[in-house]
Amino acid sequence: MNKPFVYAIGDVHGSYDLFQKLLTHYDLHLHQLVLIGDLNDRGPKTKDCLLLGMKLVKETGAIYLRGNHEEYFLQFLQEPEDWYPSYLRNGGRETMESLLHPGAAEEYSPTEIAMMIRSRYRELVDFLCNLPLYYEWENYLFVHAGVDLTKKDWRDTSPRDFLWIREPFHEHKNRTGKTIVFGHTITPLLHGDMQTTDLWIQDQKIGIDGGAVFGGSMHGVVFDPIGIIQDIEYQNNQGPWQPRD
Repeated sequence: MNKPFVYAIGDVHGSYDLFQKLLTHYDLHLHQLVLIGDLNDRGPKTKDCLLLGMKLVKETGAIYLRGNHEEYFLQFLQEPEDWYPSYLRNGGRETMESLLHPGAAEEYSPTEIAMMIRSRYRELVDFLCNLPLYYEWENYLFVHAGVDLTKKDWRDTSPRDFLWIREPFHEHKNRTGKTIVFGHTITPLLHGDMQTTDLWIQDQKIGIDGGAVFGGSMHGVVFDPIGIIQDIEYQNNQGPWQPRD
């Protein structure tokens, strides 16, 4: 049954407490929940966030989109020795240690880490391998990073661009006929001042990643077929604003 609203939550990145706060506004009977991706890496509670994301999909029919950090994680598990250095630099340490224990990133080899994670979290890894790249609802398109707007049909976007694209999507004219809701690039960067954590709205594109894990904010945005009904924004007050994207 189609629900009258979509409730979309921006990049979580292990910020479990903010994720839980936003979920208190989730009404299973009214909202189609859409998680925009990047539940893991950088923040301290990746394990809790990933397991909750999987539970929401299996128990409430939520949509959990693949982000570039879920992709990073899976690539590391597939080829741990090759991906370990770059994954570690981009938030992977926090994920490894959340799933295993503090110090695990130094205690074991990359291959041992990957084997332990695969062994202990088989159901989760299988689940992450099957996450969708986008979700369509009414005249909206929900996607982690964006689409290739030079394509005649946006559906021909490469899997990599659905997960990783930045400026070419932000700057190119949106002629898809869809309002595109995305995360990946923090809104302080999109606003151009590295301070403003509000939603970024331009050319039927809506950026909802307020950079929570860097001391910014996390957004939960309620849509009806016409537009935004509510923007719920929780600031991360646990540490200083350290913008990075």
